[in-house]
Amino acid sequence: MTSDILIIGGGVIGLACAVELKLRGANVTVLCRDFSAAASHAAAGMLAPDAEKISNGAMLSLCWRSRFLYPNWTRKLEDLTGLNTGYWPCGILAPVYQEAEGQGAGSREQGAGGRSKNKDVTYWLDKAAIEQYQPGLGADVIGGWWYPEDGQVDNRALVKVLRTAAESLGVEFKDGVTVEAIAQQQGKVIGVQTNLGLLHASHYVLASGAWANQLLPLPVRPRKGQMLSLRVPESVPELPLTRVLYGENIYIVPRRNRSIILGATSEDVGFTPDNTPAGIQSLLQAAIRLYPQLANYPIQEMWWGFRPSTPDELPILGNSHCDNLTLATGHFRNGILLAPVTAELIADLIWEKKADPLLDNFNYSRFQAQSSTTTSMLTHSANFTNGHRSLQPTDLNVQDSKLIIAGKSFQSRLMTGTGKYRSIAEMQQSVAASGCQIVTVAVRRVQTKAPGHEGLAEALDWNKIWMLPNTAGCQTAEEAIRVARLGREMAKLLGQEDNNFVKLEVIPDAKYLLPDPIGTLQAAEQLVKEGFAVLPYINADPMLAKRLEEVGCATVMPLAAPIGSGQGLKTTANIQIIIENSNIPVVVDAGIGAPSEASEAMELGADALLINSAIALAQNAPAMAYAMNLAAVAGRMAYLAGRMPMKNYASASSPLTGTIT
Repeated sequence: MTSDILIIGGGVIGLACAVELKLRGANVTVLCRDFSAAASHAAAGMLAPDAEKISNGAMLSLCWRSRFLYPNWTRKLEDLTGLNTGYWPCGILAPVYQEAEGQGAGSREQGAGGRSKNKDVTYWLDKAAIEQYQPGLGADVIGGWWYPEDGQVDNRALVKVLRTAAESLGVEFKDGVTVEAIAQQQGKVIGVQTNLGLLHASHYVLASGAWANQLLPLPVRPRKGQMLSLRVPESVPELPLTRVLYGENIYIVPRRNRSIILGATSEDVGFTPDNTPAGIQSLLQAAIRLYPQLANYPIQEMWWGFRPSTPDELPILGNSHCDNLTLATGHFRNGILLAPVTAELIADLIWEKKADPLLDNFNYSRFQAQSSTTTSMLTHSANFTNGHRSLQPTDLNVQDSKLIIAGKSFQSRLMTGTGKYRSIAEMQQSVAASGCQIVTVAVRRVQTKAPGHEGLAEALDWNKIWMLPNTAGCQTAEEAIRVARLGREMAKLLGQEDNNFVKLEVIPDAKYLLPDPIGTLQAAEQLVKEGFAVLPYINADPMLAKRLEEVGCATVMPLAAPIGSGQGLKTTANIQIIIENSNIPVVVDAGIGAPSEASEAMELGADALLINSAIALAQNAPAMAYAMNLAAVAGRMAYLAGRMPMKNYASASSPLTGTIT
């Protein structure tokens, strides 16, 4: 059998991808082991990125984008099939039992890191308001959040509509097929081994949900969820519940057909099947506390399913280690919500050869990155051995302080950048491998979504990384001041409310990219007056460095060589003078091309390094980032240890007395 595209998995993700690819002209075959066992059958169909308080910026963007697609996507499917998906933008209420600090009538919820989740779409309702909006809530409900843009879809109806749409479009289905292995040669999939034999295609999509780990070494595990449904008795003339209720350890989803869905447990029990008394009891107790009249409604059905969970609870999307294999799995609780955007992104990637920058955040390679080395520079886990125990730098009588910039302390003395990487994923891996705590970001390139910078603001965890906005691209002091102000606001939007740092660059010289000393000084004076912690990038000019210190800059950042040149330390003598005369941290910036040069700069007594091009342009960027981290540690240790004096003549290292004659 040969097909353009073969999709492994017949759940909502596999079906959505099949429909979208078929609409774009592909020949598509779907392999489905057990249609009724797909996780999408066991969902409640909530479309709730706001109610779930998703903290990861990239994930929140993905979910918002998919929710935005839902009205037109379901309408298209309904037009194709004549069937109803049950899409209902009913909004979601999240009642709470204990009032949180800062809540009050009319206030809006804040998302992760204190940033506003979305403008004018989330509201706090006090007890009187929420009771008026949804009567019948439990007596100990004191208020709740109202998420008007969230909603629901009938997940079982949606899966049926997707299957019908796919069949009507000519997608070929092979049901009852068990995929036993993915055959690979020289970085390509050459077929999939099944109980029907070897099946071939030009391209393959792995959308097998919780079972993905059985075919590839992906960190996808089943997370069992038990659910049940009640039925509103016929004696109740009107539906008493018309809003989805998102409570503590329970959600209650009313359907227009008088069913009420209660869910769901979250159990790490592998593929252990069946409902349990404990699981069902926990759901009923929580549901009745939230909405007491459910106690009198008859139980209609109970079921369970297996959600595909990953260690960070984010999906695995996009390219794989094989050129002709695309991954679309690990959606955990959000498979139904993310179906339309997943289908769009995967179809763009396969059929249009267009990779959306957002995909970089969900690439499988994030689980293969080197673990971050974020310990103190002098407690780095270098394996110094001394007898039977590991020797620590504290055993060596070497004293060091943390790096202090504008009153804020950092353990790592290596700063990195975000530009010039081949992909967002490579940048993320490199930042992690470097162990850095400060990352500089070009404000203009993020604001304008310049190539390589799309989605950059969401690509890093700004709860762990301190953002250093920079004024790259500014040719005058006036431009730099304006962009610095934008950078401060950008940091606030990403949750760093107290971040007033700015890396000041004023560079009118397009050929050598040398900073303008006069413009830099002018901009620094003004920005210091406005309360910025200014980190100016300068030529290795000791007089300018001293002048910038006098006007109140937080550091000085002399170049070792022209930006991106990789020439190494060409200004050693001047950097030494700057270090000797400076009472603020000296950060060597630009020109370093190798770890040996990074170590040499630290041996001079520099307080820190900022390295971007040498890492990003290396053949293996994460490995080079790790090497630079080690070099910074070694250089700092060597500086504190104090090198031997240089002599003009030899000096024997072995004693001359007591020699054998």
